[in-house]
Amino acid sequence: MKALQLPRMSTEKPHHNYRYNNNGDYTNHLHQEFNQKSPNLVWVSDFTYIKAAGKWYYLCIVMDLFSRKVISWNISGRSDVNLVMTAFKKAYDKRNQPAGLMFHSDRGSQYTAFAFRQLLDTLNAVQSFSKKGYPFDNACCECFFKYLKKKKPTGKPITLYGSYSYPFSNILKDSTIPRDHMVPSEC
Repeated sequence: MKALQLPRMSTEKPHHNYRYNNNGDYTNHLHQEFNQKSPNLVWVSDFTYIKAAGKWYYLCIVMDLFSRKVISWNISGRSDVNLVMTAFKKAYDKRNQPAGLMFHSDRGSQYTAFAFRQLLDTLNAVQSFSKKGYPFDNACCECFFKYLKKKKPTGKPITLYGSYSYPFSNILKDSTIPRDHMVPSEC
């Protein structure tokens, strides 16, 4: 490195000055209990980015842990609170406004936003959060996105999880993830 007059490699990590709202309640009520006894008890949600036609889009899903089925989704060019709120409202209306619902997600700003938390409060839904920087608390959504991104979108049917075939255009409409693929260590 000296002979080539290269600078030494830095061992310091960049420092980010994040602002956290320490006033909020970020309790994990789910505790990785992914096997639920009936539908509409616990919904989980997350979003990811997908590039299509040279542009980035954000896909937010809401999944019922009982069936592992994506019950609602929303796609947008922006990853703001409206992306999450629209996906949740679609699921809530589609499932006939269930009572006693727990909604679990990560601690992203979209899920901790005042508008979204207020929406859940008005609907008497309990909000649960993953531990900071710990994706295994939301393993079901993480696994869904893992398998979704493994396959490239084409007009032909694709196979997910071995024997399950879905046309990509309908993957979110009819997407159930087998329980044996939901083990946190799998992801």
